[in-house]
Amino acid sequence: MTARSIPVTADKVWVFYAFALPFALLTIVFGLWPIVLSFTVSLTKSATALRPAPEYVGLANYVSVMTDPVFLRSLAATLFYTAAAVAANLAFALAYAMLLHSTIIGPGKTFFKVAMFLPVVTPDLAGYVVWRWLYDQSFGAVNAFLGLFGLPPFGGIASPDTVMVAILVAELWHHAGFYVLIFLANLAICDKALEEAAAIDGASRWQRKALVVLPQLKPALIINGVYAIIQFLKTFTVVVVMTKGGPNGSTNFVSYYAYSLFDQGRYGEATAMATILFLIVALCGLLAYKIGERAR
Repeated sequence: MTARSIPVTADKVWVFYAFALPFALLTIVFGLWPIVLSFTVSLTKSATALRPAPEYVGLANYVSVMTDPVFLRSLAATLFYTAAAVAANLAFALAYAMLLHSTIIGPGKTFFKVAMFLPVVTPDLAGYVVWRWLYDQSFGAVNAFLGLFGLPPFGGIASPDTVMVAILVAELWHHAGFYVLIFLANLAICDKALEEAAAIDGASRWQRKALVVLPQLKPALIINGVYAIIQFLKTFTVVVVMTKGGPNGSTNFVSYYAYSLFDQGRYGEATAMATILFLIVALCGLLAYKIGERAR
Protein backbone atom coordinates (compact mmCIF):
# COMPACT_ATOMS: atom_id res chain seq x y z
CA MET A 1 0.00 0.00 0.00
CA THR A 2 1.55 3.25 -1.11
CA ALA A 3 0.93 6.61 0.49
CA ARG A 4 -0.75 9.15 -1.73
CA SER A 5 0.60 12.66 -1.87
CA ILE A 6 -1.86 15.30 -0.81
CA PRO A 7 -2.15 18.07 -3.41
CA VAL A 8 -1.43 21.55 -2.10
CA THR A 9 -4.13 23.92 -3.25
CA ALA A 10 -4.05 27.71 -3.32
CA ASP A 11 -6.53 27.80 -0.42
CA LYS A 12 -4.18 25.76 1.77
CA VAL A 13 -1.23 27.97 0.87
CA TRP A 14 -3.15 31.08 1.90
CA VAL A 15 -4.16 29.43 5.18
CA PHE A 16 -0.47 28.84 5.92
CA TYR A 17 0.40 32.46 5.16
CA ALA A 18 -2.53 33.70 7.24
CA PHE A 19 -1.16 31.89 10.31
CA ALA A 20 2.51 32.71 9.59
CA LEU A 21 2.03 36.40 8.82
CA PRO A 22 1.49 37.65 12.42
CA PHE A 23 4.66 35.91 13.62
CA ALA A 24 6.61 37.14 10.58
CA LEU A 25 5.51 40.71 11.31
CA LEU A 26 6.51 40.39 14.98
CA THR A 27 9.93 39.07 13.94
CA ILE A 28 10.44 41.93 11.51
CA VAL A 29 9.21 44.68 13.84
CA PHE A 30 10.87 43.50 17.07
CA GLY A 31 13.77 41.48 15.64
CA LEU A 32 15.09 42.59 12.27
CA TRP A 33 14.14 46.28 12.37
CA PRO A 34 16.04 47.04 15.62
CA ILE A 35 19.13 45.40 14.10
CA VAL A 36 18.87 47.57 10.98
CA LEU A 37 18.24 50.67 13.10
CA SER A 38 21.22 49.88 15.35
CA PHE A 39 23.49 49.54 12.32
CA THR A 40 22.20 52.86 10.96
CA VAL A 41 22.95 54.60 14.27
CA SER A 42 26.48 53.13 14.23
CA LEU A 43 27.16 55.12 11.05
CA THR A 44 26.22 58.45 12.63
CA LYS A 45 27.95 61.00 14.84
CA SER A 46 26.94 60.36 18.45
CA ALA A 47 25.90 63.94 19.16
CA THR A 48 23.42 63.82 16.26
CA ALA A 49 22.40 60.15 16.40
CA LEU A 50 18.97 60.78 17.92
CA ARG A 51 18.12 63.81 15.81
CA PRO A 52 15.62 63.62 12.91
CA ALA A 53 18.50 64.34 10.49
CA PRO A 54 21.67 62.77 11.97
CA GLU A 55 25.13 63.45 10.63
CA TYR A 56 26.57 60.34 8.98
CA VAL A 57 30.26 59.63 9.45
CA GLY A 58 30.54 56.33 7.60
CA LEU A 59 32.75 53.75 9.29
CA ALA A 60 34.48 56.26 11.58
CA ASN A 61 32.87 54.75 14.69
CA TYR A 62 34.09 51.29 13.72
CA VAL A 63 37.63 52.59 13.20
CA SER A 64 37.47 54.30 16.61
CA VAL A 65 36.21 51.11 18.26
CA MET A 66 38.78 48.82 16.65
CA THR A 67 41.63 51.12 17.75
CA ASP A 68 40.30 51.39 21.31
CA PRO A 69 42.58 49.31 23.61
CA VAL A 70 39.78 49.00 26.19
CA PHE A 71 37.48 47.46 23.57
CA LEU A 72 40.19 45.06 22.41
CA ARG A 73 40.75 43.89 26.01
CA SER A 74 37.00 43.64 26.42
CA LEU A 75 36.70 41.52 23.29
CA ALA A 76 39.53 39.22 24.42
CA ALA A 77 37.89 38.79 27.84
CA THR A 78 34.55 38.05 26.19
CA LEU A 79 36.00 35.36 23.91
CA PHE A 80 38.00 33.78 26.75
CA TYR A 81 35.02 33.70 29.08
CA THR A 82 32.75 32.30 26.35
CA ALA A 83 35.13 29.43 25.60
CA ALA A 84 35.47 28.56 29.30
CA ALA A 85 31.73 28.88 30.02
CA VAL A 86 30.65 26.80 27.00
CA ALA A 87 33.10 24.02 27.85
CA ALA A 88 32.17 23.99 31.56
CA ASN A 89 28.40 24.10 31.01
CA LEU A 90 28.29 21.41 28.32
CA ALA A 91 30.68 19.08 30.18
CA PHE A 92 28.75 19.43 33.45
CA ALA A 93 25.34 19.10 31.76
CA LEU A 94 26.41 16.02 29.79
CA ALA A 95 27.81 14.28 32.88
CA TYR A 96 24.71 15.16 34.93
CA ALA A 97 22.34 13.96 32.20
CA MET A 98 24.17 10.67 31.79
CA LEU A 99 24.12 10.17 35.56
CA LEU A 100 20.35 10.74 35.65
CA HIS A 101 19.84 8.45 32.68
CA SER A 102 21.87 5.62 34.23
CA THR A 103 20.74 3.10 36.80
CA ILE A 104 23.10 4.48 39.45
CA ILE A 105 20.38 6.79 40.77
CA GLY A 106 17.25 4.83 41.61
CA PRO A 107 14.24 6.47 43.22
CA GLY A 108 14.47 10.23 43.40
CA LYS A 109 15.44 10.98 39.81
CA THR A 110 12.51 13.37 39.49
CA PHE A 111 13.79 15.37 42.45
CA PHE A 112 17.24 15.78 40.88
CA LYS A 113 15.70 16.76 37.52
CA VAL A 114 13.47 19.39 39.10
CA ALA A 115 16.30 20.67 41.33
CA MET A 116 18.52 21.08 38.27
CA PHE A 117 15.89 22.86 36.20
CA LEU A 118 14.55 25.23 38.87
CA PRO A 119 17.43 27.74 38.47
CA VAL A 120 16.59 28.02 34.75
CA VAL A 121 13.13 29.43 35.52
CA THR A 122 14.40 31.53 38.43
CA PRO A 123 14.63 35.25 37.50
CA ASP A 124 18.29 35.81 36.72
CA LEU A 125 18.34 39.16 38.53
CA ALA A 126 17.23 37.57 41.82
CA GLY A 127 19.57 34.62 41.38
CA TYR A 128 22.64 36.76 40.75
CA VAL A 129 21.87 39.03 43.71
CA VAL A 130 21.94 35.93 45.93
CA TRP A 131 25.23 34.84 44.40
CA ARG A 132 26.70 38.29 45.06
CA TRP A 133 25.77 37.89 48.72
CA LEU A 134 27.26 34.40 48.82
CA TYR A 135 30.58 35.75 47.54
CA ASP A 136 30.64 38.76 49.89
CA GLN A 137 34.02 39.03 51.64
CA SER A 138 32.49 40.16 54.96
CA PHE A 139 29.51 37.89 55.53
CA GLY A 140 29.36 35.60 52.48
CA ALA A 141 28.43 31.95 53.00
CA VAL A 142 31.18 30.72 50.65
CA ASN A 143 34.06 32.02 52.78
CA ALA A 144 32.24 31.13 55.99
CA PHE A 145 32.04 27.53 54.77
CA LEU A 146 35.70 27.48 53.74
CA GLY A 147 36.64 28.88 57.14
CA LEU A 148 35.03 25.90 58.88
CA PHE A 149 37.70 23.68 57.33
CA GLY A 150 40.57 26.11 57.79
CA LEU A 151 40.79 26.83 54.06
CA PRO A 152 41.92 30.23 52.71
CA PRO A 153 39.13 32.61 51.68
CA PHE A 154 37.91 32.68 48.10
CA GLY A 155 38.40 36.01 46.37
CA GLY A 156 35.07 35.72 44.54
CA ILE A 157 34.01 38.83 42.64
CA ALA A 158 36.40 41.04 44.63
CA SER A 159 39.59 39.70 43.05
CA PRO A 160 40.62 39.88 39.35
CA ASP A 161 42.14 36.40 39.75
CA THR A 162 38.90 34.70 40.78
CA VAL A 163 36.10 36.85 39.37
CA MET A 164 35.84 34.87 36.10
CA VAL A 165 35.45 31.62 38.02
CA ALA A 166 32.92 33.22 40.37
CA ILE A 167 30.57 34.44 37.65
CA LEU A 168 31.08 31.24 35.64
CA VAL A 169 29.82 29.19 38.58
CA ALA A 170 26.83 31.51 39.00
CA GLU A 171 25.96 31.23 35.31
CA LEU A 172 26.47 27.46 35.33
CA TRP A 173 23.95 27.25 38.17
CA HIS A 174 21.49 29.33 36.16
CA HIS A 175 21.88 27.81 32.68
CA ALA A 176 23.09 24.20 32.99
CA GLY A 177 19.61 22.81 33.67
CA PHE A 178 18.49 23.80 30.17
CA TYR A 179 21.37 21.87 28.58
CA VAL A 180 20.66 18.90 30.85
CA LEU A 181 17.07 18.86 29.60
CA ILE A 182 18.20 18.75 25.94
CA PHE A 183 20.68 15.95 26.65
CA LEU A 184 18.05 13.92 28.52
CA ALA A 185 15.61 14.27 25.63
CA ASN A 186 18.28 12.95 23.23
CA LEU A 187 19.26 10.12 25.58
CA ALA A 188 15.62 9.01 25.72
CA ILE A 189 15.63 8.27 21.97
CA CYS A 190 19.07 6.65 21.77
CA ASP A 191 19.16 3.09 20.43
CA LYS A 192 19.61 0.93 23.54
CA ALA A 193 20.16 -2.17 21.40
CA LEU A 194 23.54 -0.84 20.32
CA GLU A 195 24.65 -0.39 23.93
CA GLU A 196 23.40 -3.86 24.85
CA ALA A 197 25.27 -5.37 21.90
CA ALA A 198 28.45 -3.59 22.98
CA ALA A 199 27.97 -4.96 26.52
CA ILE A 200 27.63 -8.49 25.15
CA ASP A 201 30.85 -7.98 23.18
CA GLY A 202 32.64 -7.15 26.42
CA ALA A 203 32.76 -3.36 26.30
CA SER A 204 33.07 -1.68 29.69
CA ARG A 205 30.57 0.90 30.96
CA TRP A 206 32.89 3.78 30.03
CA GLN A 207 33.56 2.33 26.57
CA ARG A 208 29.81 2.00 25.93
CA LYS A 209 29.19 5.59 26.97
CA ALA A 210 32.11 7.01 24.99
CA LEU A 211 31.88 4.91 21.83
CA VAL A 212 28.18 4.05 21.58
CA VAL A 213 26.08 6.59 23.46
CA LEU A 214 28.11 9.76 22.93
CA PRO A 215 28.07 9.59 19.09
CA GLN A 216 24.26 9.40 19.24
CA LEU A 217 24.20 12.65 21.23
CA LYS A 218 25.64 14.75 18.40
CA PRO A 219 22.28 16.47 17.64
CA ALA A 220 22.00 17.57 21.28
CA LEU A 221 25.65 18.64 21.34
CA ILE A 222 25.09 20.79 18.25
CA ILE A 223 21.96 22.43 19.66
CA ASN A 224 23.49 23.04 23.08
CA GLY A 225 26.81 24.18 21.62
CA VAL A 226 25.27 26.77 19.30
CA TYR A 227 22.90 28.04 21.99
CA ALA A 228 25.66 28.22 24.61
CA ILE A 229 28.01 30.16 22.31
CA ILE A 230 25.28 32.70 21.58
CA GLN A 231 24.29 32.87 25.26
CA PHE A 232 27.74 33.49 26.68
CA LEU A 233 29.01 35.84 23.98
CA LYS A 234 26.16 38.12 25.04
CA THR A 235 26.87 37.81 28.79
CA PHE A 236 25.43 40.93 30.38
CA THR A 237 23.02 40.54 33.32
CA VAL A 238 25.45 38.73 35.61
CA VAL A 239 28.01 41.50 35.05
CA VAL A 240 25.51 44.30 35.72
CA VAL A 241 24.31 42.68 38.95
CA MET A 242 27.52 41.24 40.36
CA THR A 243 30.64 43.04 39.09
CA LYS A 244 29.79 46.22 37.10
CA GLY A 245 32.66 45.27 34.76
CA GLY A 246 35.22 45.01 37.57
CA PRO A 247 37.40 44.48 39.36
CA ASN A 248 39.93 46.41 37.28
CA GLY A 249 37.96 45.77 34.10
CA SER A 250 38.28 41.98 34.40
CA THR A 251 34.64 41.42 33.43
CA ASN A 252 34.16 44.43 31.18
CA PHE A 253 32.72 42.27 28.41
CA VAL A 254 31.71 43.77 25.07
CA SER A 255 27.99 43.86 25.89
CA TYR A 256 28.63 45.71 29.15
CA TYR A 257 31.19 48.08 27.64
CA ALA A 258 28.76 48.99 24.85
CA TYR A 259 26.07 49.56 27.47
CA SER A 260 28.35 51.87 29.48
CA LEU A 261 29.17 53.93 26.37
CA PHE A 262 25.51 54.16 25.46
CA ASP A 263 24.83 55.40 28.98
CA GLN A 264 27.42 58.13 28.38
CA GLY A 265 25.68 59.28 25.19
CA ARG A 266 28.30 57.79 22.86
CA TYR A 267 25.61 56.17 20.73
CA GLY A 268 27.62 55.76 17.54
CA GLU A 269 30.48 53.85 19.18
CA ALA A 270 28.14 51.84 21.40
CA THR A 271 26.02 50.63 18.48
CA ALA A 272 29.17 49.93 16.47
CA MET A 273 30.30 47.62 19.29
CA ALA A 274 26.87 46.03 19.38
CA THR A 275 27.02 45.44 15.62
CA ILE A 276 30.48 43.88 15.87
CA LEU A 277 29.28 41.62 18.68
CA PHE A 278 26.21 40.66 16.63
CA LEU A 279 28.41 39.68 13.68
CA ILE A 280 30.71 37.64 15.95
CA VAL A 281 27.72 35.88 17.53
CA ALA A 282 26.20 35.09 14.13
CA LEU A 283 29.54 33.89 12.72
CA CYS A 284 30.40 31.71 15.74
CA GLY A 285 26.90 30.23 15.87
CA LEU A 286 26.96 29.42 12.15
CA LEU A 287 30.47 28.00 12.35
CA ALA A 288 29.58 25.76 15.32
CA TYR A 289 26.49 24.54 13.48
CA LYS A 290 28.44 23.78 10.31
CA ILE A 291 31.15 21.91 12.24
CA GLY A 292 28.50 19.90 14.06
CA GLU A 293 26.65 19.07 10.83
CA ARG A 294 29.86 17.97 9.14
CA ALA A 295 30.72 15.76 12.14
CA ARG A 296 27.41 13.98 11.68
